[in-house]
Amino acid sequence: MDQNDKSVLKIIPLGGLGEVGLNMMVFEQNSDIIVVDCGLMFPGDYLPGVDYVIPDFSYVFQNREKVKGIILTHGHEDHIGALPFLLPDLNVPLYGTPLTIGMIQEKLIEHGLLDLVELNRVQAGETIELGSFGIDTIRVSHSIADCLALAIKTDMGTIIHTGDFKLDPTPIDGKTADLAAFARHGDEGVLALLSDSTNVERSGYTLSEREVGKALYEVVADASGRVIVSMFASNIHRIQQVVDVAYMCGRKVAIMGRSMVANCEIAEELGYLNLPKQTMTSLDHLSSLPDNEVVLLTTGTQGEPLSVLSRMARDEHKQVSIRPGDTVVLSSRFIPGNETAIHKLINDFYKRGAEVIYEKVSDIHVSGHASREELKIMLSLTRPRYFIPVHGEYRHLIKHGELARNMGIPDERVLIIEDGDLVTFDEIGGERVGSVETGRQVVDGIYVADSADAVLSERRRLGRDGVIIIVARLEPETGKLKGPVKLESQGLLFKDESEKVLEEARLHVESQIKTMDMPAFLNQGEAQVKLRAILKKYIKKTLGRFPVIIPVVIESENEE
Repeated sequence: MDQNDKSVLKIIPLGGLGEVGLNMMVFEQNSDIIVVDCGLMFPGDYLPGVDYVIPDFSYVFQNREKVKGIILTHGHEDHIGALPFLLPDLNVPLYGTPLTIGMIQEKLIEHGLLDLVELNRVQAGETIELGSFGIDTIRVSHSIADCLALAIKTDMGTIIHTGDFKLDPTPIDGKTADLAAFARHGDEGVLALLSDSTNVERSGYTLSEREVGKALYEVVADASGRVIVSMFASNIHRIQQVVDVAYMCGRKVAIMGRSMVANCEIAEELGYLNLPKQTMTSLDHLSSLPDNEVVLLTTGTQGEPLSVLSRMARDEHKQVSIRPGDTVVLSSRFIPGNETAIHKLINDFYKRGAEVIYEKVSDIHVSGHASREELKIMLSLTRPRYFIPVHGEYRHLIKHGELARNMGIPDERVLIIEDGDLVTFDEIGGERVGSVETGRQVVDGIYVADSADAVLSERRRLGRDGVIIIVARLEPETGKLKGPVKLESQGLLFKDESEKVLEEARLHVESQIKTMDMPAFLNQGEAQVKLRAILKKYIKKTLGRFPVIIPVVIESENEE
């Protein structure tokens, strides 16, 4: 780094600002870089066939020799899920709480990376020294156990990064957010606060996780048959509440689903989860129990088609069939974009005679993010000179910025930034000064590619307009077609229309070829180009559609 840059602190978000998920933040000073979180985002319908969306790591790779380590605030996928795609090309130490590291460890084993990565477990309240940075870890509450906020000590001052948080006064594990630590840093002086914006549109305070326990007890106690509870596998505290409620109601609990089983094993081994043997059972023993003594615990609240819950709703699960008297609990919020799949899931359960309990009809879920009054408390405790809203869609960032201004932070010190924006702090102050290369990449099976890749555009076309295959035989010596052209289509037309339209298209293609100068085609390549062009123009004119057209030209010797 240039000598003149030594007194400059850079903050660069590579994900998580302008979207919910994909969280990744870079802090840079004195030729040192630390990275906070490395998360993924699940794709929408606009990315057909894609497994995950991850940040563009270009800036980190370009500066790999500066990176001292990665600090993980907690174990949710949108904060740790992209690590397996970063670490093969960036061998740096990871830091996180025991539960977070436990969940990362499983990922690294799955990707064959465990022996290549240094894992460091830290407890809330401990300090991490990385190059010229000192990082004080601060305990916060969220919808997963063992979460951290960070007080990052830099040459320019202290940066508070809240991570995902809420101020739950009665958390399940009894470990409340360390408000005293935030206040202490506020007294000492905070240069900038980077605060979770996800729930800024919600007034008041976010309900305590214990409220879910009360609602769960009412549901289980009143149910006459089996109770099937679905939630995110990372919500260890809620899993504990389900087990506790089952014990109080004299029921046995069976855990279903690979991620749920894996997370429960990790959390129990580390002491974050208590699963009494007398309460737990297996799927194999369910048939020996009365329905009113059974609780099933699984994932699949977002209507994922291959999840255990969706397979039960479609009556495709090998061990569990839904029947009248069952109660299904969806203990999570509806993630935007998943509403259609979730509504179908609910309707399928009702068709099989089950009762369905979900957030819109019961307090069966509470958020893990701070609402407006809690965000105000964070601003009041830390009293930052500058404010940067993070973790949220653009409207969330804007509204959180407005909240900070109403709390007395001057307009010029509220910095609304997005992914790739570069913010610098020096002895004069802080400002947005430009941007770095950033964007999104997609994970498709074993491949990582740019999200604007032509393959995705072609998949969208296939899904929207279908495909036509045109097959022609070509005499190589004369350039003439031998025999009639053949057409087949998929996803273009309904069955009743297909035969007639394709026959008319075939006749059109052949008539156009007859009008060409002879030889019509000099080689296979030219034949493919011309056939595609003729058919594309005809389909566009007659149907107004733009299918993917695949020409297949077979060279065939003249048998005459």
